[in-house]
Amino acid sequence: MLKKRILVISSANIDFVQRMRRVPYSGETVVEPGIGYSYVPGGKGANSAITFARLGADCVFACKLGKDSNGKRLAAMYAKEGIDTRYILEDPEVPTGLASILVEENGKNRIIVYPGANMTITPEDVEEPFICCPDALYMQLEVPFDTVVEAVRRANDAGIPVFIDAGPASVDYDLKRLGRLEVFSPNESETRVYTGIAPTTEENCLRAAIKLSSMVDAKYIVLKLGDRGAFLYDGREYYIVPAEEVPVVDTTAAGDVFTAALTYWYLEKGNILSAMDFAGCAAGISISRPGASPSVPTLAEVMAYAKERREKKEAEKAGE
Repeated sequence: MLKKRILVISSANIDFVQRMRRVPYSGETVVEPGIGYSYVPGGKGANSAITFARLGADCVFACKLGKDSNGKRLAAMYAKEGIDTRYILEDPEVPTGLASILVEENGKNRIIVYPGANMTITPEDVEEPFICCPDALYMQLEVPFDTVVEAVRRANDAGIPVFIDAGPASVDYDLKRLGRLEVFSPNESETRVYTGIAPTTEENCLRAAIKLSSMVDAKYIVLKLGDRGAFLYDGREYYIVPAEEVPVVDTTAAGDVFTAALTYWYLEKGNILSAMDFAGCAAGISISRPGASPSVPTLAEVMAYAKERREKKEAEKAGE
């Protein structure tokens, strides 16, 4: 059976990860013992591309890097992961994107992104990658919105399903400009930006999902709710998938892993609820590990985790 070919047109960064007991208050200086920082590959697009590759998809990654040492390092790392890098472009005028990530000891994070070359990807740049004849297009919003709109238009014209992890969010985005989508998936804060509704309760999740479905032409709305799991709305009914109960080490890449894993399994099996469950397992593994791309699991790891979870539930049921 041929692998699904997934075209990812999105962002790539070097992540400057700073680990700390807590974020300092304004004006406060905190000294952290030991080496609490590192530079690792990141960016929402790259995290997702790596997820697809490790899960077993044929992943084609189109992004733009600076013509610098960080860009060369990232391109080499993607190739080592088995990602098709032929459509990665270089911009000699601006640096490779960088994200400054503050991770507290409870696993919560705060992220500041300096887009760099990511914001120089033009609508014209997305034409050539479609030559690879993908089975699906996967995007996020860390590249110019006009570029996203053009890529979705091309996918729609070719009859290719489109999956959008809808972050980062902006009130300036006219979501009606996006064409037909299979999945539109924001997290809690992004949902609030788009709809003005904080998805803090089941009722508010439904209200927000209904409002989103009037703003974007998507078959499924999937709200990522952090430690509360995920919320699915299909235009008629809604479903809640609880989060996995795992030790939280680092949540940086959890959302990227979740939506990419959901996309992968949905393309493989065609069942959105099964895909939600699979994605929850993948994200659960991710948050139990440090780093962004280093936390991404393989297909074997997700399947083993799901099997262990199933056997545990069966044993608990048998003991009742």
